[in-house]
Amino acid sequence: MKLESLCVYCGSGTGRAPQFMEAAEAFGRLMARANVRLVYGGGGVGTMGAVARAVLAEGGQVTGIIPKFLTEIEVQLDDVTELIVTGSMHERKQAMFERAQAFVALPGGIGTLEETVEMLTWAQLGRHSQPIVIANLNGFWDPLIELLDHIIKAGFARSDIRRIYSVVDRIEDVIPRIEAAL
Repeated sequence: MKLESLCVYCGSGTGRAPQFMEAAEAFGRLMARANVRLVYGGGGVGTMGAVARAVLAEGGQVTGIIPKFLTEIEVQLDDVTELIVTGSMHERKQAMFERAQAFVALPGGIGTLEETVEMLTWAQLGRHSQPIVIANLNGFWDPLIELLDHIIKAGFARSDIRRIYSVVDRIEDVIPRIEAAL
């Protein structure tokens, strides 16, 4: 199966390390060159905006999905190929899920963490089997990976939950990892 659409969870902030914005821009270019549609939160700021602008600058397709109340806070990006404004965060997340073949977590904040964990939860519960990739750039997600291991060691999850996600350390490895899992 060919990868055609990818949901990217990332920050509405830029982070303190310039490598995160650079990685977001590089990933957007890689997605466009691979002809993979970006499905994302619809904002024009932070790493979220950087990924979307990079996809668009390379001639790629972008679906932005944003709840009405965030259209000003996250400065909705109007230049996207398709813009969907939802009534709530729940509707946004469901719409993102329905339009993506896979999910990737770039560095981000609490929202990025929450959306990623929700996809992990849905996969654990058998609600989907789409690939989930954690882009552990510069070790950003090390604490999450350690927490998942801790949950397994403490007996609150089976060790086979590790099969529902994969971890890559380089942005160039995300799309090949997903394609191998499809």
